[in-house]
Amino acid sequence: MRRRAPVALPYAASACALLLGAALAGCGESAAGSSGALDVPPPAATQVPAVPGTPSTGTPSGSAPAAAPTAEAGVPEKRPLGRPGKWRITTYYTASQSLYRGKAKAVRGCLKFHCSHGKDPLGSYPEDFLKVIQTEGSGHLTSGPQKGRYLNWSSSVGFWLDDTTRDSAGRPLRAWTSAAADRLVLARGQRFAIVGCGRDGNGRPVEAPVCRRFRAARWTVTDLFRPGYGGEYHADVYIGEEHGTRLADSPFYTTLRGATLAGVR
Repeated sequence: MRRRAPVALPYAASACALLLGAALAGCGESAAGSSGALDVPPPAATQVPAVPGTPSTGTPSGSAPAAAPTAEAGVPEKRPLGRPGKWRITTYYTASQSLYRGKAKAVRGCLKFHCSHGKDPLGSYPEDFLKVIQTEGSGHLTSGPQKGRYLNWSSSVGFWLDDTTRDSAGRPLRAWTSAAADRLVLARGQRFAIVGCGRDGNGRPVEAPVCRRFRAARWTVTDLFRPGYGGEYHADVYIGEEHGTRLADSPFYTTLRGATLAGVR
């Protein structure tokens, strides 16, 4: 998915998915039509076979691990949300500094949360890492004086250092749980499951292991697209943090076209 023109947002946000008063979101689609996500195990009843090249599970510090759905909770309802077979699902993630080797570039911004367009020096980081942060919204720092912290970005705030990633309420993003959606179709707080994956960005059927992983997850809308930018029947789902390999090369960093969603109890 191509980047859009910046729109003022109060927290970290991708330039791809522009949210209503929100943090979160980056989205992408590889040339092959597949893009990235974490290897977060689905529930035992729907265990997904390993996909070559998929990184290990991880969540940002300070955030709770994504909960797996169970037979008692998180069961999809029969009622579809929006128009069946008409949803577009994009994904976003948190970059890891350790995976980037670009030329170092100095960054200025805010030293803490609740600050806008600061001018304090935040350190120097690989240019390719910074580019991903400006698309996806956040990056985990793995070396240097700020090791262990997060470098977040928003078009309205610029760069800032933080102890975690953020949704629009300032809460840590949760891998395979946090989502943003079209406010005209899904309300904030709505829980949903992807019950039909549709096709990938190239119009091919989504690979079975990839689809099963998305179907196993249970998402909660914590952010809403800014009117006119998210697009009708569009949801953007957070797939976690990079570990070992770049998520942009993962089959889970993708766009599901013609997907079907259902409410979750």
